[in-house]
Amino acid sequence: MASPVHTPGLWQLAWRRLRADRWAMGALAVVLAFLLALLLSASGLIVADWEQEVAISYAPPSWASGAKAPVATAGAVAGGAAADTAAGAAGAALRDNPFDPLAPDIRALRATELPMYGVVDPLADDLARLRAGTDAGAGTGTARLATLPFGADKWGHDVLKKTVKGGETSVVVGLVAALLAVALGTLLGALAGYWGGLVDALLNGLYNIFTAIPSVLMILAVAAVLQQKGVLTIVLILGLTGWTGPYRLIRAEYLKHKGREYVLAADAIGASHWRRMFVHIFPNVSHVALVQLSILVVGFIKAEVVLSFLGFGVPVGVVSWGSMLNEAQNELILGRWWQLTAAALAMALLVTAFSLLTDALRDALDPKVKF
Repeated sequence: MASPVHTPGLWQLAWRRLRADRWAMGALAVVLAFLLALLLSASGLIVADWEQEVAISYAPPSWASGAKAPVATAGAVAGGAAADTAAGAAGAALRDNPFDPLAPDIRALRATELPMYGVVDPLADDLARLRAGTDAGAGTGTARLATLPFGADKWGHDVLKKTVKGGETSVVVGLVAALLAVALGTLLGALAGYWGGLVDALLNGLYNIFTAIPSVLMILAVAAVLQQKGVLTIVLILGLTGWTGPYRLIRAEYLKHKGREYVLAADAIGASHWRRMFVHIFPNVSHVALVQLSILVVGFIKAEVVLSFLGFGVPVGVVSWGSMLNEAQNELILGRWWQLTAAALAMALLVTAFSLLTDALRDALDPKVKF
């Protein structure tokens, strides 16, 4: 007697299709790498010291400056007036903005001997120590680097470590808020599309209320009600205001699928309403939810930037890609581009990989796509 042939299910077939796509597997590896970095950062195993001031203010990237990262020691401070003058000149050259039309005049003023006019700067010694890359408040001086692999910010924090730590906040905000919005929109859309009638009318009224109010005003209204800052608050703000897009599409799919033969067959064999909604219909419309998830992750990472700019974002002391980009808008005026570059590259890499992965998952789960 021949053994029965095992027919693979929907998820097994989707995994087989996904493994055959090299781009999808590469994107999956990138997303998993970001998630692993998030877990290690949250546990304190990596970048726990990102707040240490290890470099001078706005230290440039070593790969961009073409020089190795020299270490400024306390001996450079005690070397006499000549060392202080040289360090001051180097610091002044470092702070020159090549796009500033007043740069020649500023350099001329810096070269002017102030003591000849009877003016004595009481902070001259402290500024000389700072320009030499040492901590003026310490007795012996704490050595600081003049360059870093990806540069430093205004306070001398390593931009690379700051980017990894900022990804912990931005990835959590983007993924968790998108999952909340898609789950809420899918649940309400399934109820409205499957049951119809009064349920559909009530949920459509709620949908119309949310879409009639501009999104920025809705976000500000929810933020004003919560009256707290933090990652959880941002997730709730974005999740509770971003469900309308998935709701509209999922409702339309359920209206289309609830009358098809496989749903009627499930009804004939006694399947419950919830089983028909989420076991039979949902796998056939899950690709729509995945597309919405991809779109919302990208949008919510950007929205975190807007919320941080408006003062409803992460609190002081918590770093994110949004707060880094908010700082970078002032740094660009001074020609300090490395913090913007690091945050933008990390965001672009994650968003691109996640978009490729969700597009591949959509194709793998779409029963109408043939491989």
